Amino acid sequence: MIDINDITVRVGSKVLLDHASAHISDSQKVGLVGANGCGKSTLFRVLLGQQETETGDIYFPRGSRVATVAQEQNDIDIHILDFVLAADKERTELLARLQNASEFELAEIHERLNLIGAASAEGRASAILNGLGFDNADFHRPVGEFSGGWRMRLALAAALFQPSDILLLDEPTNHLDLEASVWLENHLRKYAGTLLLISHDKYILNDLCDYIIHFEDRKLNTYSGNYDTFRRTRSMQRELQARQIEKQEARRRHLQSYVDRFRYKASKAKQAQSRIKMLEKMEVIAPLAGEYSSHFNFPEPAELAPPLITLEDVSAGYGDNVVLKKLSLRIVNNDRIALLGANGNGKSTLAKLLSGRLKPLSGTVKASQKLEVGYFAQHQSEELPLEQTPAEYMSSLMPGVPEPKVRAHLASFGLNQEKSVTQIARLSGGEKARLLFAVMTRKAPALLILDEPTNHLDIEGREALVEALNAYGGSVILITHDLHLIELIADDLWLVKNHLCKPYQGDLEDYKRSLLEDKKTAEKPEPKEPKKPNNYFEIKQLNSELKRLEKLLERLNVQRENMESRFAEEQTAEALIALQKDFSALQKQIADTENLWLEVSTRLEALT
Repeated sequence: MIDINDITVRVGSKVLLDHASAHISDSQKVGLVGANGCGKSTLFRVLLGQQETETGDIYFPRGSRVATVAQEQNDIDIHILDFVLAADKERTELLARLQNASEFELAEIHERLNLIGAASAEGRASAILNGLGFDNADFHRPVGEFSGGWRMRLALAAALFQPSDILLLDEPTNHLDLEASVWLENHLRKYAGTLLLISHDKYILNDLCDYIIHFEDRKLNTYSGNYDTFRRTRSMQRELQARQIEKQEARRRHLQSYVDRFRYKASKAKQAQSRIKMLEKMEVIAPLAGEYSSHFNFPEPAELAPPLITLEDVSAGYGDNVVLKKLSLRIVNNDRIALLGANGNGKSTLAKLLSGRLKPLSGTVKASQKLEVGYFAQHQSEELPLEQTPAEYMSSLMPGVPEPKVRAHLASFGLNQEKSVTQIARLSGGEKARLLFAVMTRKAPALLILDEPTNHLDIEGREALVEALNAYGGSVILITHDLHLIELIADDLWLVKNHLCKPYQGDLEDYKRSLLEDKKTAEKPEPKEPKKPNNYFEIKQLNSELKRLEKLLERLNVQRENMESRFAEEQTAEALIALQKDFSALQKQIADTENLWLEVSTRLEALT
């Protein structure tokens, strides 16, 4: 149990929490959500005793063991398996005591070691490291050999291995790939203690959390249920609050009208004074804080002749290191592809190859004439000119474009007037990501390649990105650990594994299941599934194709609506003729897609 009682927390001159309270029962899994900068990470520091409160107090049950992810790894010369094992302080101390223990102490120490499961410690630590993407061959490499992202995985592994009653995790999936994220979600589902999770990953908040604590107006508001339940509840609260405010305003106008008419009339003065007192005593119903607006707006690309890109027997890599081989792939108009596969298998290499940033070692890569590719990768934020403002940087990339158009392009990715003239060094991670989106789309690319685009976006930003990508008329290739993004955007899954890239025959749930089976993390064997009929996989494939076509039709209809609205805006005959040509091509694509949908539906009905 954790009791947060009436706490006030200040960072510098800013009050983040003002007499805020919350109660968290044992074994609850609680998601902490709120706008960036509202105090979620600061509350973790308070819970860990690293930050003082001005008022109030926090109660933990006596002897509670609290685990969290350490921000620094000082023992860089220790092997990573030993690094994780050392997180169990009691086991480490008991093993050290064994060296000089008396005969009487030996029995006591061994009994305690047995009680805490010391014999299985190495196996448990190895399973956690494997789950987070480390190979057995890595176990005896020193911490110092690993990059910053992999060290964060090590710190997470140590926190998960450490015996704890309360686990505090702040954006634990940010440095993970999809495969490690799926493993982590499954591992946390089985965690027996109290979990407090700060995350912008809507999927994990929905799947894991049974309570949500929302940071709003410097208070902590607790909601029962997962993230979607919280959003529905809060929406209903806003509607109810709006109706109450409307009723109160009507009542206030009625009383004020009476006062204005009869205040100075002797026969009505008493009643007027009574209504004045009623107005003074009327408690103002404050509206709930407005939802902060987040948006993206990808420019529409020109229609290009398909295919956009063709790879014929291509090998790719770096020098003598062949990462991918035998690639024979096609990217066509309106493709929505998510790349699956563990880190290190070549997803980013394929993305660089398709974007033209990496030349093939062998084979042929053909691209449609005038193809523009927008490429997004988080490491690009390290290359931004920190001393410039977004407006200055974009103007240097768009020579000859009037400043108002440059500012408008930045605004279409949520960088308003104030942010556009703020030094890039002072922008948040999410704002730098928005600037990268503006940079990559300045030439209206027909193909977007997005490598972990959501790492620094909050939930509202991720939802805005989904909406913008679904409205975008070009093709998308996606590398992400965000399952929610894959489910809502991708029509096709490609698996990058064993130096190859092939379409994945299954859906996302199949892939998640296969990952968990491969890592053998389930505590109990899965019950045997009934024998599948001979046409099972054909049915599954047709269902996947049907979903893909339905998503495609939805996007095409949005494009048709947008195009229809443009007919009233075009001023010249040439523009109208060009628009009519594009509209006819779009109508044909919709008709062809509808016919294909009907054909797939008919085949599916015949099998079921």
